[in-house]
Amino acid sequence: MKKVISVLAVLLLALGVACARADRPIKVEELPAASQNLLKTYFSNSKISFAKVDDEILTKEYEVMLTDGTKIEFDGKGDWESIDCKYGAVPMAIVPNPIKDYITKNYPDVTLLKIDRDGRYYEVSLSNRLELKFDKSFNLVDIDN
Repeated sequence: MKKVISVLAVLLLALGVACARADRPIKVEELPAASQNLLKTYFSNSKISFAKVDDEILTKEYEVMLTDGTKIEFDGKGDWESIDCKYGAVPMAIVPNPIKDYITKNYPDVTLLKIDRDGRYYEVSLSNRLELKFDKSFNLVDIDN
C-alpha cells in the first residue's frame, strides 16, 4: 500500500511540474518559423504586446497578442488556429479562397473579424454578427446569428 501511495505521489508531483511550465511568456524569436512569417507578412504594422507558449506534456500551442487587440493562436508547428481582430479585419489573404469568395459574394459590405480552424471546420465571425461554419471541404454547414 505504501508503494502505491509513493508511486501516486511521484506521478502527481511530475504532473504538477509539467503543468507549472504550461503557460509561460516567450520572445517572438522563440515562435516557430511559420508563426514568425505570418506575423511579418500580415501584421508587420502592428506591435506585439506579448507572446506565450502553452507547453503541455505532448503538445505546444502559442499565443500572440498585438497592441491593437488582435489575438492569434498557433499550433505546435506554428500554423494559425485562430485569428481574432477585435478592432479591425482579418487579412483576407489568410482566408482560404472558397470562404473568401462566399463572403465576398453573399456579404459584400461586411468585415471578417475572426476566423478559427481545426481539423474539421472553419468558423468565421462577421461584422454583421453572423457566424459561418464551413467543413474542411469549404461547404457551408451552419449559420448562427
